[in-house]
Amino acid sequence: MKGLILMSGGFDSAVVAKRMKDKMELEAIHFSYEPFTNNSPEKKSKQICEKLDIPLKVINISKDIEKISKNCEHKYYFILTKRLMHRLAEKEGADVLINGENIGQVGSQTIENMRVIDNAVKTPILRPVLCWDKQEIIDKAKEFGFYEICSGPEVCDVLRTKHPATKSTITKIEKEEEKCKSI
Repeated sequence: MKGLILMSGGFDSAVVAKRMKDKMELEAIHFSYEPFTNNSPEKKSKQICEKLDIPLKVINISKDIEKISKNCEHKYYFILTKRLMHRLAEKEGADVLINGENIGQVGSQTIENMRVIDNAVKTPILRPVLCWDKQEIIDKAKEFGFYEICSGPEVCDVLRTKHPATKSTITKIEKEEEKCKSI
């Protein structure tokens, strides 16, 4: 069985990659936001994957996230970008997609929003740290030797909204996606 982890370079995805490495054949994909961000998330992702001996593919999605940010109701930004990432990841042909989402950590990580995100793809999505709190994840990152690599500011939310939607529906999100037909 082949799993594809969505690797951000942060604590969550690093811990998930380490935990899943021995469970299945594992590859990683990183979505770059350059030039909206610098390349530090990509560098972190590469370091984590090198340390774990996991192949990494990098895809720049800056044009797509800019379209989402400009054309869609901004409170749905995180849901729309995660659906985009999962769709692109699904094209890689893995048996399962794996991410570091956990309930309530950010606005898009509510049960309602995760259901909408899941609906974007047919491939099952695994969330190995779904019920962990952030301190548990950071403690594991320290234990696994990733703390220094993963430390630093979060940059994936560079085009974020201050008031993200915590509840969405598939119908509403699909209407928003129509505004960005190429996504």
